[in-house]
Amino acid sequence: MSGPPAARRDEVAKGLAAVRARIETACAESGRSPDEVTLVVVTKFFPASDVRLLHDLGVTEVAENRHQEALAKREACADLPMRWHFIGHLQSNKAAAVGAWADVVESVDRARLLPGLSRAAHQRDTELDVLVQVSLDPPSADRGRSGVAPEAAAQLALDVTVAEGLVLRGVMAVAPLGGDPVAAFARLGVVATEVRNQVPSATWVSAGMSGDLEQAVSAGATHVRVGSAVLGNRPAPR
Repeated sequence: MSGPPAARRDEVAKGLAAVRARIETACAESGRSPDEVTLVVVTKFFPASDVRLLHDLGVTEVAENRHQEALAKREACADLPMRWHFIGHLQSNKAAAVGAWADVVESVDRARLLPGLSRAAHQRDTELDVLVQVSLDPPSADRGRSGVAPEAAAQLALDVTVAEGLVLRGVMAVAPLGGDPVAAFARLGVVATEVRNQVPSATWVSAGMSGDLEQAVSAGATHVRVGSAVLGNRPAPR
């Protein structure tokens, strides 16, 4: 089978280089090493051929937010040593299905998800990395996004630690739409510290996307989730 067109490879390589340069600059301005920040490329709606391109260009971690699409894509790329993150809203009745293919589930926002994820880890005979998703929306806002309330994050983190087969890695959040990402990521930093006080090994902070990765890195993010800045405008979902 022939590889992807050269033009697409050049496009992805250019986007990837630009994002890596942004991370390096943000780290330099924050007194951090670029080695402290992992780039997770969000591949939702993009074809499996783009995952292969990313692998060839040195990317080791990709993220998806729709179960069926992610499952098919992972199966198509089963020969690649990639780590697959699930970042979408997770329904309780889909937790076991997602846990059957994901290496990292970043969107754990309630304890009801834990039994299904534990069952999947047991069936795979492996440990599943999870992050507690924290809502950074103002308390008065109609929270359209997923996420546990900041004041409840530490307890949910403890719940994860006693769930068989699950490994708590840290926290994840998305800056509020139209809000100040600097203030939002500062709040996340406080929550991340509270979680680490309970679970010292939970050191991951997944925050920052194409539009605000610099602010996230400045606030201490260890993982940034970037899609369009690397891969371009998303194709229409199928």
